Order: sequence, then C-alpha cells, then structure tokens
Amino acid sequence: MPYKANESRRHKIPKARYRVENWSAYDAALRGRGDLTIWVTPEATAAWTPASTGRRGRPQRYSEIAIEAGLMLRLAFGRPWRQTEGLLGSVMRLLGLDLPVPDHTTFSRRSADLTIAAALTKADGPVNVVIDSTGLKVFGAGEWRLEKHGGKPRRSWRKLHLAVNPDTGEILASELTSSEEGDASLVVPLLKGIDRPLGAGLADGAYDGEPIYQAVVRHTPGAEVIIPPRSTAVPSDTAQTVPTQRDRHLQLILERGRLGWQKAVGYGRRSLVEVAILRYKTLIGRSLRARTLRTQRVEATAGCKVMNVITSLGMPVTRKVA
Repeated sequence: MPYKANESRRHKIPKARYRVENWSAYDAALRGRGDLTIWVTPEATAAWTPASTGRRGRPQRYSEIAIEAGLMLRLAFGRPWRQTEGLLGSVMRLLGLDLPVPDHTTFSRRSADLTIAAALTKADGPVNVVIDSTGLKVFGAGEWRLEKHGGKPRRSWRKLHLAVNPDTGEILASELTSSEEGDASLVVPLLKGIDRPLGAGLADGAYDGEPIYQAVVRHTPGAEVIIPPRSTAVPSDTAQTVPTQRDRHLQLILERGRLGWQKAVGYGRRSLVEVAILRYKTLIGRSLRARTLRTQRVEATAGCKVMNVITSLGMPVTRKVA
C-alpha cells in the first residue's frame, strides 16, 4: 500500500535496507540446509515394511513412511523419481540398513494416495495467521518454443493457498486447488487445519467480506481480523450501535487514512506471507512435478512440510537501517 500511495514519486523513495542481527546463527542454519546427516529411528525401521493384514491379495511391501521419505527427499533435493530411488538406496547402504527401497514406479503410483503424516507444524498456544495464495506452474510449452514456432501456450496453473505464522515463518496449513477456485472460499478449509486458537488473522483486500470475519470468529471467538476494506466499502446497519470489526476498520480509516490505519493495526505483518511464498518457490520450485491434481496436492503438502523443517533450522532476525 505505501508504494501505491506514493506511485508518482516512487522513483525517489530509496530501497529499504535491513541488517541481520543473528548472522552467526543464521549462517550456521544455512550450512545446515545442505547437511546430509540422516538418521533412521527404530520406530521408522520397524514400520518400513507393513505387517500382513491377513486379507486376500498381495500385501503392500512398503509402508506410507517409506513413500513419504522418498517424496520429501525428492522435493528437498529437486530430483526426479529415478534419482530419488538411487539416493535413498545409497542412504540405506551407508547406514548399513537391510531395508528394501521402492522403485521409481512404486513411488509415483503410491504418492497419489499418500497421507502425509503430521503434515504441518502445530503451534503451541494462540497463533497469528496470515493467509494468501500463489500460482504454481504445471506444464506446457516454454517461452522459447512459443517465440520460435508460435501457437497457443498450453501451460496451466494451480493455486497454492497458505496459512503462515508471521512470527516464525512456519506454514500452518495449505490447500492446493485449480486456478478457478476463489481465494476467499479456501479460508474455512485452511482454518480447519489449524488446531490452535488464533490471536489475529490477516489477509489482503481480496479477502474482504463479512463471511471471512465470521469464519475467523467461528474458529476462535474474539480473534482479531485485519483485512483492508475495499474503497467502496460501507458500514453495516448496526455500525452506530453495535459496530463490527469491519465497521471499526472503516471508522479508523476515515479518521487516520489508509496509511495511518495500517500502522495502527499492524497490517505490515501481512507481507511476511509473501516472504514465505518466495521461500517456497526458491527452495521447492515454481512448478509442480506431478501431473494429476490429486498427486499435486500430496506434493504441495509434502513441500510445505519440507519448508517447515528448513525453517526450524533457523531464520534471520533483521533490523531496518536508515
């Protein structure tokens, strides 16, 4: 919003500079992201091959833990299934474990129905949540091919909806949908994935509307909702007697203006979800490797779990400098 308000003189506004105050710890965290130290717990070893169920038919040779381990290694190192099969096999040999490794076709087939165990980090106590969405490319002709040979682009997109803790950068819930799904319609499914009370819920103006306020309050009565009302927004019929949160936002904007409202309610925290989106696209990728929507949803959830593991290693603590 400040950039939009100062668009006419934006070229005169110097770029903000920040200094990392915990550089030694963050430097160690960056090195830790490339650490190949892998350990396998006795519980995982015991559950690697599922026990026989006694039912008719051929029993499964690999449990969901084995498939999930391969999927997370694939996303963390950005490798296709065949290279992931070789990587996991070499890990087993280095650790001296006599465990079978699924082949790449098994990984591809089983990942479609995989349920990610403990998919995302669960926060302790009340947590602030910032909600936003971004697009992930599926497949299609590249720009060079279109530039050289012409034709219509075949590229398609999926929408990744995220609920992020702005205080830690962890992803609390995620949903992957087709590009036709609206952002506001995914707020309720995202909130259902958070089993802790909310302190505040933040989102941009695309989520403005009374149904979003009601969804947040139904999840946690008394939670604060910080969403900028549209420029055409009008107060409710009870604004003078029993004002809603949205009515109070409109009153504060009328008194202090948009920028004053942002400072008063701490709306600047909403930009931290865009930082999480940038980190996801940088570390996991800007496109989805799977071809079906069902498998893509599993892939996106596993990618968010990998992001939380990386985040737990350490994040920078910055301070704005003049």
